[in-house]
Amino acid sequence: MSAQMVIPVPNPTIGRWYRRTNGQLFEVVAVDDDDQTIELQFFDGTIDEVDRETWSNLLIERVAAPEDWSGSVDMDPEDYSGKNEGEMPIGYHDPLEFLEKGD
Repeated sequence: MSAQMVIPVPNPTIGRWYRRTNGQLFEVVAVDDDDQTIELQFFDGTIDEVDRETWSNLLIERVAAPEDWSGSVDMDPEDYSGKNEGEMPIGYHDPLEFLEKGD
């Protein structure tokens, strides 16, 4: 990653993917305005939380979601809504729906 590609990202966007300078991919999965925290989920499924000050100091770049976005999600074949490979699993666009399905 070249230095010119790393730009300040003042406002994290839920659902957007980013890459750190060490190559780690992560998605913003929650923003808590009351606590001033941002929850991140790395491609391997690891969850982390940073405060807004830390976020503003991160050296990151916006990237497209990985083609195999399921790397951070523990999914079974029955979680998929259709037969086509390009279809998203049930609840993918609403993470809470997906989590509630498991209960």
